[in-house]
Amino acid sequence: MASTRNQVLSLYKHLLKEGQQLSDYNFRSYARRRVRDAFHENKTETDPQKIQKLIGKAVENLDILKRQVTVGKLYGQGKLIIER
Repeated sequence: MASTRNQVLSLYKHLLKEGQQLSDYNFRSYARRRVRDAFHENKTETDPQKIQKLIGKAVENLDILKRQVTVGKLYGQGKLIIER
């Protein structure tokens, strides 16, 4: 169980860190909010099979987020006034 907890915490940190690298302010704030909400919503889950499914879904989302960061770096725009 401790291994799963460490895995989930590591995944949470990776998702937040990767979300902070998005080039667009709105996407960054959405990613941060969505990650926090999803993990908060499922923090009381005790079924091991469902936890593994949620971890798998989070890993897939991390891969998508990494691709989006790469694309954003290739075709990104300048910072918004609010970010300066």
